[in-house]
Amino acid sequence: MSTMFGGLPHGADEDTPVFVISVAAQLSGLHAQTLRSYDRQGLVSPGRTSGGGRRYSMRDIALLREVQRLSQEDGVNLAGIKRIIELENQVDALRARIAELTDELTAAYVAAEQRAAAVHASYRKDLVPLRQQTALVVWKPKKRN
Repeated sequence: MSTMFGGLPHGADEDTPVFVISVAAQLSGLHAQTLRSYDRQGLVSPGRTSGGGRRYSMRDIALLREVQRLSQEDGVNLAGIKRIIELENQVDALRARIAELTDELTAAYVAAEQRAAAVHASYRKDLVPLRQQTALVVWKPKKRN
């Protein structure tokens, strides 16, 4: 059996679905039937075992608590809560995409700077200093006899 560390089995993180519905209900302070209802409505969708049993992660537990808070303290109905969750997920996805694009842009900028530096370095090898002078040359052809 896995050893527990900080409430999670060894090697699990906050996204690992490890808690059966009775434990998730106890951790979230909700009734198991409420968790089933939230799952049916698409508010909190836990992982599933091969046999179809629900397994909740610590992130799911936190989300269950947030659903309860929004409902009880802020008076938001379940449809509103579902929309809030969807919008928060969109914001998270957009933030992740911005981070990806920022990294790509930074890499492209560094690569362009390196290419420009290489081009400038190659110019310096080929250039010879030249003094700037102005001269007037008068040409007088000789007459042939």
